[in-house]
Amino acid sequence: MRELIDPRTLPATGAWREGDPVGNRQFADLGEFLLDGGGSLPVTLAYETWGRLNADGSNAVLVLHALTGDSHVIGDAGDGHPTAGWWSAVVGPGKAIDTDRYFVLAPNMLGGCQGSTGPSSNAPDGAPWGSRFPIVSTRDQVAAEALLADRLGIERFALVVGASLGGQRAIEWAVQCPDRVARVAVVASNAATTAEQIAFAHTQIMSITGDAHFNGGDYYDAETGFGPARGLALARQIAHITYRCTGELADRFGRIQQHAEEPLEGGRYAVQSYLDHHGWKLARRFDANSYIAITRTMMTHDVGRDRGGVGTALEQVTARTLVLGVDSDRLFYPYELAQITTHVPRAEQLQWVHSRHGHDGFLIEFDQVSKILGRFLRTPEHARIRY
Repeated sequence: MRELIDPRTLPATGAWREGDPVGNRQFADLGEFLLDGGGSLPVTLAYETWGRLNADGSNAVLVLHALTGDSHVIGDAGDGHPTAGWWSAVVGPGKAIDTDRYFVLAPNMLGGCQGSTGPSSNAPDGAPWGSRFPIVSTRDQVAAEALLADRLGIERFALVVGASLGGQRAIEWAVQCPDRVARVAVVASNAATTAEQIAFAHTQIMSITGDAHFNGGDYYDAETGFGPARGLALARQIAHITYRCTGELADRFGRIQQHAEEPLEGGRYAVQSYLDHHGWKLARRFDANSYIAITRTMMTHDVGRDRGGVGTALEQVTARTLVLGVDSDRLFYPYELAQITTHVPRAEQLQWVHSRHGHDGFLIEFDQVSKILGRFLRTPEHARIRY
């Protein structure tokens, strides 16, 4: 297979680093933070906001990004923001989550690489955390986000919404902080990671740690000048296969070769080129250590741990709950979403986005997502929705 990008031309990390353009980010120093797995960590969260918080703080909405997302929910790409807003069609003035009505808060998760404390950020000694960065859990991320909400004067959210890994944090919010969540929307996600999801995650981590330039996680000042871009790109390719579905790949690519490349002579099929593109694209804007840290967060996600099991934990949720799945998703299956609606006392009927794009349908089928979310958010908290 022909490699059309030399990883040595990519930066050691695509993370936001101190001194880079800030863009629309704001920062909150949350001090020393006790971790779920033991030990502590000084934590700063980067975040963005839209709209205005009303006098009683009742119009706040928390939007939680997926694995390789960030706080840039709305807006163009530019200085400080390598990509455009990932949910601009859902959040904004007059949109389903209307920033003329709601105060929207979107943090970069703990362990991320776009301004929040993570492996690429500096430890107290001034050097990047790198291999020294501890394991952080979904519970740690939610606890840090709760501290951020405290700093901003938000006692209770009108809505906490997240998709994929963000959806795992959303349901953890509802379990961990029930008095602070009026409504929760879990999109294409689950209450506990499955063995299959852990297996996919494991192979992605091994792809990165097996890169010759990973250097145990301490590659930021490597003498070679470049980091584990090839390993990160491969991890993204494995993940991307789970984000799409069989039918789409067959319809789009089939067995078509990539332009003039001949597979029998070492050339690529079109689907290989497609995966290469997405792998190298992520390597330009993300950090390999953060990818590992956040993937481990996903692996350890389980709202039932030390709470009597998943069902018992979900039964304690007091928020009105929407669970929204993508019907062609092969990363999060229907039974995982149904588990939430079965056990949460105030869960609405399970809703579906119809898509030929697989898991990524929540990032593509904006009209459907907006219609369902908007209706859920507009209906009075104690009323029932007729779908």
